[in-house]
Amino acid sequence: MAIGFVLGGGGLRTRGGRGCDRIVRQRNAFAKWRMESPSENRDSPSANFEKTPSGDSVKLEPLVDPAIEELSNVAAHSSLSTVADPDMTANEEHPHETGENAFNDLLYCLAVFALVPITYGVLLSDQLETNGQIVSIAIFLLGYGAIVFEDILKLNKSAVSLIMASFMWTMVTASSTVEKTLPALTEKLGDVSEILFFLLGAMTIVEIVDSHEGFKIVTNFIRTTSRRQLLWIIGFVTFFMSSVLDNLTSTIVMVSLLRKLVDDPEERKLYGGVVVIAANAGGAWTPIGDVTTTMLWINGNISGLTTMTDLFLPSMISMLVSLAVVTPTLSGDVKRSQTSEPAVEDPGMDSKRQIVFWGGLGALVGVPIFKAATGLPPFMGMVCGLGTLWVITDYINRGDDQNSDYRRAESALQRIDTSSVLFFLGILLSVAALEHQGLLRALALNLDNVLPNLDLVAIAIGLFSAIIDNVPLVAASMGMYDAAQFPMDSKLWQLIAYCAGKDLGSLRIG
Repeated sequence: MAIGFVLGGGGLRTRGGRGCDRIVRQRNAFAKWRMESPSENRDSPSANFEKTPSGDSVKLEPLVDPAIEELSNVAAHSSLSTVADPDMTANEEHPHETGENAFNDLLYCLAVFALVPITYGVLLSDQLETNGQIVSIAIFLLGYGAIVFEDILKLNKSAVSLIMASFMWTMVTASSTVEKTLPALTEKLGDVSEILFFLLGAMTIVEIVDSHEGFKIVTNFIRTTSRRQLLWIIGFVTFFMSSVLDNLTSTIVMVSLLRKLVDDPEERKLYGGVVVIAANAGGAWTPIGDVTTTMLWINGNISGLTTMTDLFLPSMISMLVSLAVVTPTLSGDVKRSQTSEPAVEDPGMDSKRQIVFWGGLGALVGVPIFKAATGLPPFMGMVCGLGTLWVITDYINRGDDQNSDYRRAESALQRIDTSSVLFFLGILLSVAALEHQGLLRALALNLDNVLPNLDLVAIAIGLFSAIIDNVPLVAASMGMYDAAQFPMDSKLWQLIAYCAGKDLGSLRIG
């Protein structure tokens, strides 16, 4: 397959194909080598000769990548040519396989495009109106099963949750009327949006801090090589970091740090397990440390100060017990990874790092204070903090250096995990559909008959959250129990916040 390209303006403009992209990368690497190499090594004629022990000069072959040489020849003779690519050569050698794959892809796309409208038509049919609750339960179980086994089915859970939410609210409309469904959907969407905007703001703030290498302030002070001391330091740093950030971000930051602190991959797994336990424990005792506690806080089931005072000690004990069990098995010193740090840092980077780190920390910690002072929903405090940090970073990165765009908030918004936010949108709207149909309240009554002690219900939620995602479990529990019967900061909500946030069992699939 021919791939054309045009040389001009000092760069290579491709017109399709991966082979040309490969040559571009190699060409850029070759140009970088020429710029960094001393002039006498790349320009002097003597650079192509080497002295032997006898004093004779032996001519060396030029060490030029064949792709670079091919690019030079093509540029010298023609502006359009054919560039060989291994993948394309393989495709040309087996055209029937390529055609078969394209045909299978076409069938798959047509099947998906046909399945969605057909499903909508079936849901809106008169035959299913009388069995709306059963159909909704079936849709939820099928969708949730696809989410749990997404790695096996090769389906993204965000896509599945969005389709599931749409199908379920269609079933709600079919069982009722549009006039009754729209106000309920609008109300539920408003509640869900508060959580989503809160998460978007928090994730963007964390990404801005990370782009300025702000977490180095926390991690640079770890100097010990003692296995036992390192265990406790990592545990406490992760515990308090996850209480201010969130447990997922704290885990990512600390695992990245472990790559520098511990060289042995097997030993690193042990410390990684400690990071997960400490992050879950630290995220359970603050309203912004875990998405489930954030959901309960925004929904008015728990308050910030009471949650911190009631759950701090249990969360700390759970981490201390884990560290105490592991400590006797460790002895000696760890071997540090041999990583090279840049010799020269960007001018003024240290001051920028300090400003952004403490500014981002203040924005996150100030959200509960904002809610208590103004009475407004927490997401308003979060977007206010994001806007403030946005203005600050735009000012301190007003220069024209190559990293200024990367550190800006606009770039951070492109790097946050938007897929997870859409997953929350789909799963929360799906659970809201079940609540609107009265299914969650019926489930609560059945659980009361099977588990008369509400403490056991909260523990069961924590155990299940170690196997499946805790977000839908907590969302379901919020719709199962009436706020009039269980007011803010009641024992039930505090136990659910602790057990679901802690992920009792702490299995990796949870």
